[in-house]
Amino acid sequence: MTENSHESMPSRQRMRFPGISSRAYEHPADRSALVALRRLSGFDTVFKALSGLLPERSLRLLFLSDSVRVSDAQFAHLNDMLRDACYILDLQKVPPMYVRQDPQPNAMCIGLDEPIIVLTTGLVELLDEEEMRAVVGHEVGHALSGHSVYRTILLFLTGLAVKVAWIPLGNVAIMTIVTALREWFRKSELSADRAGLLVGQDLQASMRGLMKIAGGNHLHEMNVDAFLAQADEYEKGGDLRDSVLKILNVLPRSHPFATVRAAELKKWSETRDYQRIMDGHYPKREEDKDTSVTDSFRESAAHYADTVRSSKDPLMKLVGDIAGGAGDLGGKLRDKFTGAGGGGNGSAAGKGGSTQDADATGGSEGTWRRPGPEEETPGTGS
Repeated sequence: MTENSHESMPSRQRMRFPGISSRAYEHPADRSALVALRRLSGFDTVFKALSGLLPERSLRLLFLSDSVRVSDAQFAHLNDMLRDACYILDLQKVPPMYVRQDPQPNAMCIGLDEPIIVLTTGLVELLDEEEMRAVVGHEVGHALSGHSVYRTILLFLTGLAVKVAWIPLGNVAIMTIVTALREWFRKSELSADRAGLLVGQDLQASMRGLMKIAGGNHLHEMNVDAFLAQADEYEKGGDLRDSVLKILNVLPRSHPFATVRAAELKKWSETRDYQRIMDGHYPKREEDKDTSVTDSFRESAAHYADTVRSSKDPLMKLVGDIAGGAGDLGGKLRDKFTGAGGGGNGSAAGKGGSTQDADATGGSEGTWRRPGPEEETPGTGS
């Protein structure tokens, strides 16, 4: 059997989705953020320039020379998972996958011409078989959605921003695009989490994997329900000051927080959309060319409107009230920020700490990484 073949059946009976379009699992915010990114002034110019300049051949040679390529002879169990994932999502060409020595749990899908999947030893050692299957499916979802191109550009620009930080205004221009790329990438992670669930078809395994990313290999000390309760407390807790801190804390990240991802995935698993996919009713790739951009916009707008209506976050509640024309805006803002009427119960510093502190313990720039503040640039290694 060749490496580019996926004529292997999953190790246990799972649904397969022949011809599935990435639209079936893509989060509406993913599509709308990507549209907004493409409309960003200067992005098309940068994208076209970098598409020809990025050292992709160097990147491939780096992994080939300094990592272990997954195959029937090396990490055979991961190779089986990769082919299973491509079989289930009907990805015609199996992307090469490498295992890299790195204690940080991390995985990523990068590449401009063709995607490459990279797993770290920290991740391989952390997750069990079913948890890892969801992660491999997550990365195959990135490949099917074409996310690897923008991910590669994000890595390169982040490293470039550090190098030109001393140039007046140079860093500002680059960081504008980096910030927009991060906003899109956070949304794309929600899409890939859904793809991971479609591949693994085991919600509990997906939940366990996210818990381990947050708290390490201590499942006997953790509880899925309690973990999800953290997400609920995070969303609805505090006042407007906490809402602002949430925004500041997430800006440096390429990923949503682990508890938020878990809650989003569980919510999607309970929807009619997910059930329809599992019943075999889903958008097909052959229909993608006929997809209406207007319909995509409408779906994204409806998603955001529903998010504002249903959100428990104090800022989103205020936005909903204002949109509904409820009450005095000035009075509401004053009450929310001062905590009047029981809206708040502590200072912003006391509740949230600094953005730097949050990023040091929770920032992330690689799929499934237990994050740190540094960025990794293609071609430079660990």
